[in-house]
Amino acid sequence: MPATPTTPPPALRPYLGTTDEEIARNELLWHEADAFAAEYVAPRVARMEAAPGRVERQAAGLMAARGWFAITVPAVFGGLGAGHVAKTILIHRIARVSAAVAAILQATLIPVGALLHFATHEQKGRWLPRVADGSLLLSIAVTEPTAGGHIGGIETTAERDGDQWVITGSKAHIGNSHLAGAHLVVARTAAAGVSTSRALTAFMVEADLAGLSVSDHRPGLGLHGFSAGRLDLDHVRVPQDNVVGEIGQGLAVAQSSSILYGRPNLAAVSLGIHETAVATTAARLTSRPRYQGTLSDLPVLRDRMGDMEARLRAGRILAYQSVHLLDQGLPCDADLINAKYLGHQWAAQSVQDAMELHGAHALDGDYILQRLWRDIQHTYPPAGTGEFQRIRLADAALNDDPVQWSEHLAAATAWTQQDPAPA
Repeated sequence: MPATPTTPPPALRPYLGTTDEEIARNELLWHEADAFAAEYVAPRVARMEAAPGRVERQAAGLMAARGWFAITVPAVFGGLGAGHVAKTILIHRIARVSAAVAAILQATLIPVGALLHFATHEQKGRWLPRVADGSLLLSIAVTEPTAGGHIGGIETTAERDGDQWVITGSKAHIGNSHLAGAHLVVARTAAAGVSTSRALTAFMVEADLAGLSVSDHRPGLGLHGFSAGRLDLDHVRVPQDNVVGEIGQGLAVAQSSSILYGRPNLAAVSLGIHETAVATTAARLTSRPRYQGTLSDLPVLRDRMGDMEARLRAGRILAYQSVHLLDQGLPCDADLINAKYLGHQWAAQSVQDAMELHGAHALDGDYILQRLWRDIQHTYPPAGTGEFQRIRLADAALNDDPVQWSEHLAAATAWTQQDPAPA
């Protein structure tokens, strides 16, 4: 991959913090993430691509050792106590080199966010220090084989039995399914006919509990090395202490986590892929001889290259502006949704353009563009497809938003309070 600067572009400076200290910290984090990706991630990419049936564990361990899975966790729980901009920097810069490794990072950050907003102080003290010291990775298990991402169609059930809950059902496409030591499972706890807003509950389910099984890893189209598998729960017993939030609050846990963490995380993954596609194409056009110059001298190719650069610059601003708003505790749900929606769409178009501008060379099996093309497909379905994002954006245009999670959960102070009240 072509070398790129390890300092943020000037256009991002307004979004890197409100104080000189915050800006300096995020600039240092940018440099550290680039250095980490170059030294530890890049050498693993070829091996990950050659063995798509193998789950990448070493990269996860290296990130865990740096405390990056706890980037937004308060210091009182052992975390780094940074915000959403810092989280985006890590995912974006790693995704430039490997979207699969970036996916490992972002997938655990989603349930961590759910715990930050909905867990009790005691629950945070039980789970988050283990995330911070790298001994525990998490997954969030909402999607199901039949219902897909339709939360209202969840069929997994949890029934009360004394001071325990018995959970039965299946979950599919669960990020970090083979790495997680615990899963945040959303299950139905109310009888049929009860509104979805009161029918679901979130539970922390340890991976070693009897009745919980993880299907063998099956590689996907892209993101080789990342596991997004199936969980089957056969009368799995969890204690009452493992309920996250209130009984019947599972929809809020799932929706808020998807909007505040899932969407901006995926925008950052798309951005990393996008940036590498543009850099790779620019390097190709400027080095490939044609006539008395290079391909980059041809106006028709410069026109398409300019379109790719325009999309990249716009996607970068959207990704960072939205999480900057989130760090300030401002209402920005629609901005987070838009960053995910257009971030994927623009990146996918630029990757397709890159394939075409490379000609037959793009079809070589070991060339980077094939990996980028396959990987970008994986940022479309999670946290809602493009159709769903457009419906939510229409809600914003029509002033039909029932709740602003970015405002309701006071994102600006979520990681600085030692014992914030449950949402």
